[in-house]
Amino acid sequence: MRKLSYEEIAGRQQLLASQSQNERFPIYVVAENVRSLHNVGSIFRTSDAGKIARLYLCGFSGRPPRDEINKTALGAVKTVPWEYHRDTGEVVQSLKKQGVAIVVLEHTDCSVPYTAASYQFPLCLVVGNEVEGISDEVVALADLAVAIPMYGSKQSLNVSVAYGVVLFHLIDRFQGQAAAG
Repeated sequence: MRKLSYEEIAGRQQLLASQSQNERFPIYVVAENVRSLHNVGSIFRTSDAGKIARLYLCGFSGRPPRDEINKTALGAVKTVPWEYHRDTGEVVQSLKKQGVAIVVLEHTDCSVPYTAASYQFPLCLVVGNEVEGISDEVVALADLAVAIPMYGSKQSLNVSVAYGVVLFHLIDRFQGQAAAG
């Protein structure tokens, strides 16, 4: 075994990107009131890696152009389809009208572990503020609430880390359904 060079990795990624230039996973993402610009940048970078359909930055979430976002995103603000909306509820309601299932990553009285949930695609994964989480209005619009089990003393992960954990699980589930179906 040997570690791949930066050039080898970049070459593989360019080949993958050119093979599926317009193919994106049927996963939309809403980031509601994400305060940290570094978290927003990380969400962009993870969204690029996961080839999501669209990222919606909502509420007071930071948005490009900002140096802090660009530093963490490493160019992903140019490769991820995104838009900003002040009102998260309007975005979520619009997606629901288009037949997109709304999944909130939040602790609720009916949240299920993200690995045990049954997902319908297309879907929209909603992540929220680093302290307050997702607004009550958006939670009320959700079709499903999922959570990441916590085994230590903390009750949650950083929003961008939690997003990455669940996003790649969703991609795995989608690919499994597509292969079976």
